[in-house]
Formats: sequence, structure tokens, C-alpha cells
Amino acid sequence: MRIVIQRVKSASVTVDQKQVSAIGPGTLALVGLHHEDTESDLQFCASRLLKIKLWENDNGAPWRQHIKQKGYEMLCVSQFTLYGTLSKKNQPDYKLAMKNVEAREMYNKFLDMLRDDYEPSKIFDGKFGEMMDVGLVNDGPVTMVIDSREGMISTQTSSMSLSDSDKNT
Repeated sequence: MRIVIQRVKSASVTVDQKQVSAIGPGTLALVGLHHEDTESDLQFCASRLLKIKLWENDNGAPWRQHIKQKGYEMLCVSQFTLYGTLSKKNQPDYKLAMKNVEAREMYNKFLDMLRDDYEPSKIFDGKFGEMMDVGLVNDGPVTMVIDSREGMISTQTSSMSLSDSDKNT
């Protein structure tokens, strides 16, 4: 699972010239699902997304507070193109992206995880599978990427190396 996060002053999604979601300060999360993603990937990314410290604290120290501490909103937008690759002819290929039916189910589970761990009224989304106009006012700009394939591997490597060092003592 791959998420591109942007800290925003505001963001919105419009479908067929009708606004379907809008937020004030918070994060816009573009969410891509890999064809091999499991619930573990969803859990990893949901936890990271809610805990990423993108804002300063009350004393002005940067990168100290996350969305829940600030009470801000989040707008999630499904985006299979995050797993696009380019062919030799520079044509996009999306074979790494999860297929529509399974992706819709996994995306909805992901949204449920976010709502379970935060205030449900602060989690918004676009319209899965639709052509969307996404508008935003960047705050910074600040853009980060969470990738469960990279994050879970490095987390496992860290815990494995810790376990290995325990064996040597």
C-alpha cells in the first residue's frame, strides 16, 4: 500500500461538477493499493497516517504533533495510479495495482480503520472508481510518502537485528 500525504490548509473532491467532500486544515491522502496488499498493509498505513507528525507544537517546535493532536480533518482519495509503471514506450501500466472489486473492499476497510482510531466525522473520502477533480491548498508545501512494502520490511529488519543481537549476549 502506498500513500502520498500532503499537509493542506484545505482540500476538496468534486465529481461531475458536484462537490462530494471538503476539509479545512489537515491532510490529503492519495491512497494506492498493491495487488498483493493484505490487512496488515492496511493496518500499518492507517497507524502511520494517523501518527505522522506534520505540525508544530504549541511552543513552535516543528514536526511534533499529528492530526489527532491537532483535531484536524483528513481527506482520502483512492488512486490506483500510484502503482503505475512506464513501459519502454512510456505508456502507463497498472498491473501492480489491485483490481477494482477487491480494491474497493480493501479501501473501505482502510477507511473504517481510520474512523475506528480517530473521530469518524473527521475522515472524508472521494468517490471510489470515479473521475475526480481534487483541489487543495498546500500548507508548506509538505508532502510525505508511506509505503507499507518499505516500512514493514524496515520494521521487520529492525526487530530481526535486535533479536539477533540478543542471541549474542
